[in-house]
Amino acid sequence: MIRDLAHAALRVHDLDRALAFYALLGIREAFRLHHEDGSLMLVYLHVAGDRFIELFPGGTPPAGRSDGSFMHLCLLTEDLHALVDGLRRHGVAIERPVTTGLDGNLQAWIRDPDANAIELMQLVEDSPQRRVSRGEDVS
Repeated sequence: MIRDLAHAALRVHDLDRALAFYALLGIREAFRLHHEDGSLMLVYLHVAGDRFIELFPGGTPPAGRSDGSFMHLCLLTEDLHALVDGLRRHGVAIERPVTTGLDGNLQAWIRDPDANAIELMQLVEDSPQRRVSRGEDVS
């Protein structure tokens, strides 16, 4: 049985730029793994608890939207408006400003330096996600 999300893995073109971007979100490097020859395999970023983002170097330069199966990474925050304001001050483009989604939660959208879509979400108390996490029926 699945109990939680462990990690999302992204291939990045410019590792230093990606690390700096995720640091703006408060997500910092936790550790690195190396191949037997000593070359860098991946960098783990710690999101919270047991949740991580893996960054693999060697990605192609970003060319806008991806046609692959990856759609987006969703990151939770307790104060979406403050986070968006801070990102704007650091020059991060807000693709879609703060709105209320179909689930009732607040959301805004950005892209990382490799053009991966990131949904920033603030859960509201009566959202289906919060109700399910409390063991309530949402049907």
